[in-house]
Amino acid sequence: QVQLVESGGGSVQTGGSLRLSCTHSSYRNTNLCMGWFRQAPGRTREAVAVIDAGSAFKDYADSVKGRFAISRDNARNTLTLQMDSLKPEDTATYYCAATFLWNCAGWVNREFDYWGQGAQVTVSS
Repeated sequence: QVQLVESGGGSVQTGGSLRLSCTHSSYRNTNLCMGWFRQAPGRTREAVAVIDAGSAFKDYADSVKGRFAISRDNARNTLTLQMDSLKPEDTATYYCAATFLWNCAGWVNREFDYWGQGAQVTVSS
């Protein structure tokens, strides 16, 4: 089992920025597809961004393209989500997640196996 621990989150005003971090306990990063998901009250969980092991592949939800940036530091087993130009609709609990995939580009067809505890992000008007 891979353990994921999130840090960051908080409250900001519309247009502000916030950075989320996640560290994982996997013994290797090879084939470790990672991503950020979020869930707001009364809504289903949705994918925000996904990144492959070598950072060559990145995928973003249309709602965050141009505003969010996903990155990872494999030497530190760390995943990061930089969020800029935040909007009230970004308010949600954010979860980092990971799964081993041969090709991370096919992530939409697979469920992620490992999850962080969640970090609250609140964006006020």
